[in-house]
Amino acid sequence: MSNPMTLPIPASLASTSTRALALQSMLPGTLGNLDAYIQAVSCIPLLSQADEMRLAAEYREQNNLDSARHLVLSHLRLVVSIARNYIGYGLPHADLIQEGNIGLMKAVKRFDPRQNVRLVSYAIYWIKAEIHEYILRNWRMVKVATTKAQRKLFFNLRSHKQGMQPFTPDEITGLAKELNVKREEVAEMETRMAGGDIALEGQFEDGRESFAPIGYLADSRTEPTAVLASRQRDLLHTAGLTNALESLDSRSRRIIDARWLQVQDDGSGGTTLHELADEFGVSAERIRQIEASALKKMRGTLQHYA
Repeated sequence: MSNPMTLPIPASLASTSTRALALQSMLPGTLGNLDAYIQAVSCIPLLSQADEMRLAAEYREQNNLDSARHLVLSHLRLVVSIARNYIGYGLPHADLIQEGNIGLMKAVKRFDPRQNVRLVSYAIYWIKAEIHEYILRNWRMVKVATTKAQRKLFFNLRSHKQGMQPFTPDEITGLAKELNVKREEVAEMETRMAGGDIALEGQFEDGRESFAPIGYLADSRTEPTAVLASRQRDLLHTAGLTNALESLDSRSRRIIDARWLQVQDDGSGGTTLHELADEFGVSAERIRQIEASALKKMRGTLQHYA
C-alpha cells in the first residue's frame, strides 16, 4: 500500500446523503498515521442486526451504494483486529489492513441478508482469505504454498512455530495427527518455510563476483558450440560409423563388429582374439593384425566427418 494513511474505501461507495456525511466526519479521507486510522475506525458505531439487515437489503435490491459504504465502515474495526494476528509475518501492518479491507468489500458485495446471519460471520472468511493471499504473494519471492491444502498447512504451522528451532520428530507426528495430514507433508512445509530466498546472480564485492546458483544452474545444452558438437557426435555415431564399416571387407567387418560393437550377456566386452582365430582358422596374432588394419582404415574414412 503506497499510502497507508489513505482511507481504503473506494470512491464509488461515496454519497452526499446525511448518513454518509456523518460517517465521513468520523473517518476523514486522510489521516496522520496508522494509529490515527485505527483510533478513527474504532470510534465508528456498530450496527444492530436490524439495521444491518436493512442496509444489506437496500444494497442488494436497490444497489444503494450509500448502504454498502455504511456496512463497510462499520466493520473496519474487524479488519484491524484480524490483521493484527498476522503482524508476525514481517509484512507492514498497514498493508495487511488494506488487503483485509478489500476482502471486507468483497464480503459486503456478496452478502445475502436472507440467510439470516450476521455480516461479521460472513466477512471473516473473506478478510482472512485476502490477507492470506497477500502474505503468500509477498512473504517470499518463490511461493511456499500453491494448493489450498498447502496454504492451510502453512498458516497452521506458523501458528504452532515457537522461535527458530525446527520441529522435533514427536512434534511433527503430533501436528500431522492434529491437522490430519501426513508427517512427510508437515516436514516438507517446515523445510519450505525455513528456507530463505537466494539471489540467482552473484554480488560484486571488491571487484569480484561472489559464487551464485547461476554458476551451476546454467543449462549449457543450448549453447551454440555445444549444439554443434552434439550434432557432430550424432553424425559420427550414425552415418560416419556406417560408412566406415561398409568400407571394410566382410572378414574385417565381422572382426570389428565382434570385438568392438557387441556386448556379452554378462556385460563384459566383445569376442576375444582366440575365439575369432578359431572361427576363421588363423592365429590370434593374425586376427590382431586384421583388426589393427581395419581400425586404421576406418579412422581414415571417419576423417571426413571430424
